[in-house]
Amino acid sequence: MPYSNTFDEWGPEYVVRVYKPSIGLEGFLVVDNTTLGPGKGGIRMTPDISEEEVRRLARAMTWKTALAGIPFGGAKAGIRWSGGSEEQKKKLMQAFARAIKIFTPRKYIAGPDVNTGEKEMQWFVEATGNWKSATGKPAKLCMLVLGKGGSVEQCGIPHEFGSTGFGVAHATRVAAELLKLPMRGATVALHGFGNVGSFTAKYLKVMGAKIVAIATKEGATYKGKKIPREDFWKVPVDILIPASVTDVINDSNKRFIKAKLVVEGANIPMQERIEQELWKKGIMIVPDFVANSGGVISSYAEYRGYNPKQMFRTVEHKIIQSTREVLEKALKTGRNPRDIALEIAKERIKSHGKS
Repeated sequence: MPYSNTFDEWGPEYVVRVYKPSIGLEGFLVVDNTTLGPGKGGIRMTPDISEEEVRRLARAMTWKTALAGIPFGGAKAGIRWSGGSEEQKKKLMQAFARAIKIFTPRKYIAGPDVNTGEKEMQWFVEATGNWKSATGKPAKLCMLVLGKGGSVEQCGIPHEFGSTGFGVAHATRVAAELLKLPMRGATVALHGFGNVGSFTAKYLKVMGAKIVAIATKEGATYKGKKIPREDFWKVPVDILIPASVTDVINDSNKRFIKAKLVVEGANIPMQERIEQELWKKGIMIVPDFVANSGGVISSYAEYRGYNPKQMFRTVEHKIIQSTREVLEKALKTGRNPRDIALEIAKERIKSHGKS
């Protein structure tokens, strides 16, 4: 049975396809599970986004929010976007927002993702007319909302503040510590240098790590020199961080990976079977929904009306706690960290569903 037609005990609850041929709009919304709260997940705008990819990402968000211990469920959205003017992008985003308005924010809360950021989230809330329908809004976008003792001003906390990369760096530090791998002087290769990759690099450098290899859509470098993009996976490093797109580690390059530690900064950077193969080879892997949950924790902080300082403190605490809990158990039992993390996330959802 095709993946896009499958359902299980966890979801999805809603699968929405949005079409508006007159403006070239084709989009998808998948609300996977709302047991713990409204489904949370970004809107991805790429040329080849599919319902299957959105489903996979929505399920990852279900586990991510449960493991992070925040009152959100899992969801994701995607819009086909091959590039064009800002006017056309805004038109597509706002048409999509109006089409799924019925789900926000009770069942779905949007956020930034690939090719969407604070500007697109402002467009989204303008179209829905609801401040709480999206997080990751511009810091200068504020409004008065009813709070304790009267109205209080709440402002956006854009992902451009780097909360996801900040969390990935702390997950890396905890994992390295458990592996007895000193962060000072540890060599790191980063695949992807957008919002997640660039901020991960920034915080890892502060911790003493050395970023020796970077790959982007434009090309790859190793120790400051250009190398073929396919050779990026062959560079000898202590830590590999895929922080770009889905399935970037695959059957064509998995055999070259020799890092001691892989920290998944991107969502679903490889299929689970490949992850299992690397784990069996002795490579420690911090799963995506453990390592990169800083973004959704930041979303929760914005939703609660926290300021940026409170947000970063919350991200650090929750990332360290969940990374340590998962990896310590994985090392003790000799089991794949993903299996451990999934068990914890599922148990939290089940427990909440029974309460």
